[in-house]
Amino acid sequence: MAANIYLPSAGLLTDLYQLTMAYGYWKLGRHEQRAVFHLSFRRHPFGGGFSVACGLEYAIAYLRELKFTQEDTDYLATLQGNDGKPLFEPAFFEYLRQMKFSCDVAAIPEGTVVFPHEPLLRITGPILQCQILETPLLNLMNFSTLIATKAARICLATKGEPVLEFGLRRAQGVDGALMASRAAYIGGCSATSNVLAGKLFGIPVKGTHAHSWVMSFEEEIDAFDSYARALPNNCVFLVDTYDTLEGVRKACTIGKKLRSSGHKLGGIRLDSGDLAWLSIEARRILDAEGFHDAVIVASNDLDEQIIASLKEQGAKIAVWGVGTRLVTSYDQPALGGVYKLSAIRVGEQWQYRIKISEQAVKTSLPGILQVRRFKDGSESIGDMIFNTETGAGLVLCDPADITRRKAIPNHARHEDLLVNVFEKGNCVYKLPQLADIQARTRAELASFYSGVKRFINPHTYPVGLDRKLHELRTELILKARGAKVAAE
Repeated sequence: MAANIYLPSAGLLTDLYQLTMAYGYWKLGRHEQRAVFHLSFRRHPFGGGFSVACGLEYAIAYLRELKFTQEDTDYLATLQGNDGKPLFEPAFFEYLRQMKFSCDVAAIPEGTVVFPHEPLLRITGPILQCQILETPLLNLMNFSTLIATKAARICLATKGEPVLEFGLRRAQGVDGALMASRAAYIGGCSATSNVLAGKLFGIPVKGTHAHSWVMSFEEEIDAFDSYARALPNNCVFLVDTYDTLEGVRKACTIGKKLRSSGHKLGGIRLDSGDLAWLSIEARRILDAEGFHDAVIVASNDLDEQIIASLKEQGAKIAVWGVGTRLVTSYDQPALGGVYKLSAIRVGEQWQYRIKISEQAVKTSLPGILQVRRFKDGSESIGDMIFNTETGAGLVLCDPADITRRKAIPNHARHEDLLVNVFEKGNCVYKLPQLADIQARTRAELASFYSGVKRFINPHTYPVGLDRKLHELRTELILKARGAKVAAE
C-alpha cells in the first residue's frame, strides 16, 4: 500500500504560497466558503496520443492522513515576513491543528486512458482545504501518470513480450524509485528488480546476476557454473562481460549440466553491443544446442523507440529489461499537470470561474466537471467534458476551434469516468488490487483505435466540450476580456 512509505504527518508537503493563501482565506473569514478545483494536464507526454491515469492510491493515502501536528505549526511559527515579524498568527496554527479533512473528491480510476483537459481529480469543499491540496496532489499524480504512460508505450512496442522494470539504481531517490516501480507495473510491466516495491505493492520481482559476479572468477565458465550450483532454479546468465557469443556458448555448456541434474537454462541476457545482431546469433547458438525454450533477455538503455527499431531489425529478444529511460522518464522529465479553481459558492449559487491566457491551451474550464466516454461496440469513439449542473448532450465541441464539432451516434453507450472517492472527508472508494489496475490499463488501450497509440504523429482522439459548457466558457472569456478593456 502506498500509505506504508509515508511519515505519519505530511501536512507541510506543500508550497508556502498555498499556506499564505490559506491564511488569507482564514483572516478574511472565507476559509469555509465552498469551492471546486480540478486537476488535469494540458498535453500528452512524449508527443504521444494517450496517457494513463495513475497515482490515485497515493493521493488517497495522503488525504486519509492529512493533518497538521504541533511540530508542523511550531515550524511555521518560525517563518517571518519581509519585516522580520512572524508570517502567521498563533490562532491560525490552532485552526490548522484542529482542521479535519472534509472535502468531496471524485477521480478517474487508475489505469484509465485519459486525454488533455480531462479532470483526473475533482475536489469540492472548503476553499482553504482545497487550496492546500494543490501542490501535494499534483506531486502525487503527475509523476505516476507520466511513468505509467511511458511504461504503456514501451509495452506496446514489445507487442506483448514481457517488460521488466530495472530502474531502481538510476531513479530519483527512494520515493521516486518506488513510485516508478508501481506506475510501471500499472502501465504494463511484468515485474521489477526493486525488492522493496515487490514487498510494498505485491509486484513480481526478477533478477539474476551482474558483471561483477563474472569478474570475481578467474574464468567466465566457472562463474556460470558456480551460479548454477547456488541457484539452479534461477539461471539467466549475463553473457557480455568479455566476448558475448563465446559467453552464450559457455552458458550452453552449463545449461547441459543443469539439464542433467533436472534443472534448465532459463536464458541469457545481453546488455551491450548490437542487440539485434547479437540476439539473432545467440538464438542460433541456443537452438543448435537444443535450448529452444531458453529466452534472450535484453537491456542497455532501452525505450519504446529503440525496442520498435530492434523488432524491425528482426531481433530475437523475448524479454526486455528497461531501466533508466523508463523510471526517470528520460525524454520528458515532467507532466504538465495543473490544478485550477472552476467554481465558488456565493450564497445558494455556484459562481463559475475561468483563467484566461494569451495561450489558448492555458485557458481553464469553468463548472463542476465530469468526463463522459462514448463507445460504439467495444471501441471508444469520443470523450465529452461537461458541467454536471447543466448535463451532457451528444455533440463534442472542439475547445480550440468553435467550427469543429463531432456528433455522437444515438446508439452509442457511455460511461462517466469520474467516480466518488471521498464524501465529506470519508473515503468511500474500494481500492482495487494492483493486478486489476494493470488489467484495466490493458483493456483500456485495447478499446482505442490503433492510430491513437502510434509513437510518431498519433491520431488525435476526439475530446470535446458539451455545447452548453462551450458556450459558458466563451461567455466567461468575453466577459473577462471586456472587463479588462473597461479597466484600461
